[in-house]
Amino acid sequence: MTATIAPNAALPQQLSIGRMTVSPPVVLAPMAGVTTAPYRTLCRRFGAEQAFDDPTPTPGDERTAPGGLYVNQMITARALIEGHKKMLHASEFAEGETPRSIQLYGTDPYWIGEAVKKLVGEGRVDHIDMNLGCPVPKVTRHGGGSALPWRHNLLRDIVRAMVANAEDVPVTLKFRIGIDDDHITMLDTGRIAEDEGAAAVALHARTAEQAYSGTARWDAIGELKSHVTSIPVLGNGDIWEASDAIAMMQYTGCDGVVVGRGCLGRPWLFRELSEGLTGRPISPAPSLHEVVAIMLEHLDLLSAWLGDDRGVRDFRKHTSWYLKGFPVGPAMRHELGQLANRQQLIDLLERFADEPFPPEAARLTRGHSHGPKRVVLPHGWLADRDDPTPPGAASAAYTSGG
Repeated sequence: MTATIAPNAALPQQLSIGRMTVSPPVVLAPMAGVTTAPYRTLCRRFGAEQAFDDPTPTPGDERTAPGGLYVNQMITARALIEGHKKMLHASEFAEGETPRSIQLYGTDPYWIGEAVKKLVGEGRVDHIDMNLGCPVPKVTRHGGGSALPWRHNLLRDIVRAMVANAEDVPVTLKFRIGIDDDHITMLDTGRIAEDEGAAAVALHARTAEQAYSGTARWDAIGELKSHVTSIPVLGNGDIWEASDAIAMMQYTGCDGVVVGRGCLGRPWLFRELSEGLTGRPISPAPSLHEVVAIMLEHLDLLSAWLGDDRGVRDFRKHTSWYLKGFPVGPAMRHELGQLANRQQLIDLLERFADEPFPPEAARLTRGHSHGPKRVVLPHGWLADRDDPTPPGAASAAYTSGG
């Protein structure tokens, strides 16, 4: 894939997803254990620093998403209905958070439909996404995530159940190119989304077999965009900087971008995306001392959300992402990985002298990098594509992501 970035090229300034206006057209990808309320709060704060000027959104208006749309992590539909404590807490939003966006996982139209009905009926969400892209074995072995689109009639029943129970809340689908290069599903999935009333689709431009390896195949986004013409098509994969988002939209014609691993430890990426996509100068990345201040803010948000002990333990995984590219050293990284309390974090971070953010650090891989790897599927899953029967174990599978 090659793309030429024309400095004055016109790009969409906003994106309509059902009744919602997202401006600029940027979406935070749901990531299990990462896109909790505290991290969404940080990302939203940076994105909203350069929110669109016209039209000006009304504060608290769920129909507008200034600075981007920030999606909660994946929630298992049946576990939500059965009242699993972990799922209930994971599905919550920060006070005053709007619009409230969440992703569901499941393989049974009944349970997914009931979950949508519950979320909408209780007035808890303004947007619902469906996970059709997760490649991890604990999801695909039950026919969920990136395995599900292969069973296109089952997928149609699921999307139909979601839309029927969503009232005026927009439903979207996020999926991959296919299981592997011999089992491509993206065009069928896009057509089903259009037929059944979904408000938008997003394509992670890798197969499930690729997982998170190699280079995202942006050509596939362009191909999907040429086939899905009545609803927005968003692109996902290898967006590390604002220039990547601009290049993807120019190269593929997609209507917006979805950002996942590129923002790990870099919530300010959403400020850069807002600036770049609206033609404004890109702000300098924060210096090390500014990154330290953001880390402490993140920890405080997590502690308020989860309690001091759980907040510190949850924050450990973020430390290596924040400090990626800085000359921290393995001993310091190990200490941060064993973090016990806020004061210890302060003491450790005070050892750092200030220095500029390393330019090359923006493109260093964060998060998952495994693959390619054979996709684990239920027995006989590929044999009958037309079978609409939900896999028996999948609706009861209790998982928090992938």
